[in-house]
Amino acid sequence: MGINIRDGYYKNVSDSDWNDYKWQFKNRVTTVEELEQIIPLTEDEKNGIKASFSNFKMATTPHYLSLIDTDNPEDPIRLQSIPSEYELYKSPIDLDDPLGEDHDMAAPNLVHRYPDRVLFLITDQCSMYCRFCTRKRLVSDGKHLVDKTILSQAIEYISNHPEIRDVVVSGGDPLFMSDNKIEEVLKALREIPHIEIIRLGSRMPVVCPQRITKEFVEMAKKYHPIYFNTHFNHPYEISDESKKALALLADNGFVLGNQSVLLRKVNSDVNIIKNLMHQLLKNRVRPYYIYQCDLTSGIEHFRAPVSKGIEIIEGLRGHTSGLAVPTFVIDAPNGGGKVPIQPNYFMSQSPDKVIIRNYEGMISTYIESDTRDCSCSTAEQFKIPAKKSNIGLSTLLNGERMTLYPHYSDK
Repeated sequence: MGINIRDGYYKNVSDSDWNDYKWQFKNRVTTVEELEQIIPLTEDEKNGIKASFSNFKMATTPHYLSLIDTDNPEDPIRLQSIPSEYELYKSPIDLDDPLGEDHDMAAPNLVHRYPDRVLFLITDQCSMYCRFCTRKRLVSDGKHLVDKTILSQAIEYISNHPEIRDVVVSGGDPLFMSDNKIEEVLKALREIPHIEIIRLGSRMPVVCPQRITKEFVEMAKKYHPIYFNTHFNHPYEISDESKKALALLADNGFVLGNQSVLLRKVNSDVNIIKNLMHQLLKNRVRPYYIYQCDLTSGIEHFRAPVSKGIEIIEGLRGHTSGLAVPTFVIDAPNGGGKVPIQPNYFMSQSPDKVIIRNYEGMISTYIESDTRDCSCSTAEQFKIPAKKSNIGLSTLLNGERMTLYPHYSDK
């Protein structure tokens, strides 16, 4: 392990300041000059960092910097937080809006892609700007903050669409906002009768766990059920402060999930991912997704092949408990949404049996029942009329359509 940053550069910072998220926010490292006082940098590194600012600025909390092993140039914390010259390369397949979110903006900052849920981007600010950020086009530009007008437009849209039952509140990082601002959003959402679930997406338990305060928790839990999805990518990120933050959330009724991104040289190894999943479960966080890296501009160097993700899932399924196996997904470009990708365990099918394999390679036959009628007497009472539910393959399965055509077809 290299320089102990907390006991080195920050040795004169009191524990009370260090554990104050406002101090962490105020003292984010945003320039090369600040960074080189904390971490040894070569001239090439400094030049590369400065050049990368033309694409995406830097901001990193002292807490997150303190987790870096300064002896390792490929330290996973360093790779995620410190810019590099590789960000200057733009691949021919890079996209500014890789997920097609702008196309699905139903109201300012409100993305309505899936039938029963929406994504509400309430800020474009973060305590740390991850170098692999998929929303680089929005994040840190200061033009996508939610004011009262935008909030009222979003709430009006959601109120007028009773099919929406689930709202994901994200950004940027929503917890970069004040408790009062967050409560304004949560309160407005909870007053809509058909909203069942509110999800907060925040990386604060990773990059600034001091932000998870008793005051925040007491405020937010008034609007339960709230699901809190965070974003750990590597076991090194699970610090003592992170464990305390996760415990505070879990003890107060927040359902915790984690979404990782598969990042080359950071976590592109089954042993790293397995350890991460185990550590998360020990801290009452359910592994949810592993994302294939998006086609965001300037992050080609982070992309591992899809085959690596499949290999990792193959090394988890059956080799550890199902609780520790997240879903590996590709968020399809241009608004295709999340597509689950997994090893092929289903091998063949006939009218009366299916052939499957397990994690060991054992091949088995599952005999189908003679009973084909799967109708349920209570099904009708659970049917929910929804404007966007009768789309896709479900319309073929329920008999509504015989054929699906691409949207650009002239048929």
